[in-house]
Amino acid sequence: MTFSWPIRVYYEDTDAEGVVYYANYLKFMERARTEWLRALGFEQDDLTQRLKVVFTVRHVDINYLKPALYNHLLNIETSMSEIGRTSLTFEHNVVLEKGDDVFCTALIKVVCVRTDNFRPTRVPQEIREKLNGQ
Repeated sequence: MTFSWPIRVYYEDTDAEGVVYYANYLKFMERARTEWLRALGFEQDDLTQRLKVVFTVRHVDINYLKPALYNHLLNIETSMSEIGRTSLTFEHNVVLEKGDDVFCTALIKVVCVRTDNFRPTRVPQEIREKLNGQ
């Protein structure tokens, strides 16, 4: 299943030439992962308070293919590529809302860690069940 989250490129997202600053793609992807979790019924603050876990980025493999520009309407397409014992790996594609332009692709691995010591812990069973039921 692919989850898609729309993002408009604002002036604050760009450099002096009106091109999306490279690090902002990671922010866009973070927002898409948060909204993807929310769409599955999980709020990150609830995971922190109730289950005492957070997800932290462990590894990023990113490819910048072409520049997105000021005022573009993008879709951040997010899908699960791997569910590990303590980790989730996401595949992201940043695409123009209308058209075939792909601006950026990434594989991002996040690790589930406990809030009391920030050590890896199992992805909670309720999240696993929801992911396996997709």
